[in-house]
Amino acid sequence: MDQLIALHLAAVTAGFLLDRLIGDPPGWPHPVRWIGTWISWLMKRLNRGEYRTAKGMVLLIVVVLPASLAAGLLTYAAFWIHPAAGAVMESVLIAVALAQKSLGDAAHDVAVPLAAGDLPEARRKLSWIVGRDTDSLDEPEITRGVVETVSENSSDGVTAPLLFAFLLGAPGIWLYKAVNTLDSMVGYKDERYAQFGTASARTDDVLNFIPARLTGLAIVLLSPNPSGLPLKSRLAGWRSDARKHPSPNSGWLEAATAWQLGATLGGTNTYRGVTSRRPQFGPGLRPLSAIDIDRTLVQLTRASWAVWALGILIGGLCYAIA
Repeated sequence: MDQLIALHLAAVTAGFLLDRLIGDPPGWPHPVRWIGTWISWLMKRLNRGEYRTAKGMVLLIVVVLPASLAAGLLTYAAFWIHPAAGAVMESVLIAVALAQKSLGDAAHDVAVPLAAGDLPEARRKLSWIVGRDTDSLDEPEITRGVVETVSENSSDGVTAPLLFAFLLGAPGIWLYKAVNTLDSMVGYKDERYAQFGTASARTDDVLNFIPARLTGLAIVLLSPNPSGLPLKSRLAGWRSDARKHPSPNSGWLEAATAWQLGATLGGTNTYRGVTSRRPQFGPGLRPLSAIDIDRTLVQLTRASWAVWALGILIGGLCYAIA
């Protein structure tokens, strides 16, 4: 038992480091794309007629179970060959499910032209990672788009799947990724998905409840603090603002970043010419600028290492007990 725990912790750590160093090489097949293709095929056949809420539950089951089962079988088969092979397989499956490097690269691609004053190029690169209209955005609004994207995805793309990797190994991280992919595709409140996406959206809310709050806390405690505000004020502002967000989890991330930076996140966005107004977070002490993208990437790195350290600590205690 103690050997399995040690191998598991080594595999999670290796997967975490692989993602930080290599990420997703361009052109390589990615399981999330396969899951997305499977979801699209099922949507066309299930999201119609009556009983859409029940059909949405069926969708959740037939997407999540194969994803987690496939990861489990691959890991089990590799461990059957040799424990070292099992650890390698688990680390690769974990690395593929994390998004530290890809998220950082996407943000950096916007930050470089923005810092150089090339707003048209920064707007173009921003349009690759956000759904809002970017054609007329100035530097603070371009920065806000990147900062909000990194903040929200710091949990979805890194810390939450990392936690599930520690808890349940490769099957756990791919269970989470399947649910998160479902939420991104059907978890909307419009007429088309209000019923069909309910099961996926609610499951994603449950899975992200603890990771979002833990990540937000790590951001407030460990990130750069250009706001100059004392910790007590930042914690109070974070808790207060987080509840403004319509999502039960996203607000804990955006509010944490806003209070750390001393800026304002949220507000008005335009999607295909349609204006959307969201609650605002943060004290608004200073305007956003390109350097805040780098600060947000630093907080992503520190929060990720904090969650890794927590997982190692808990795993180490389990190893000591075993």
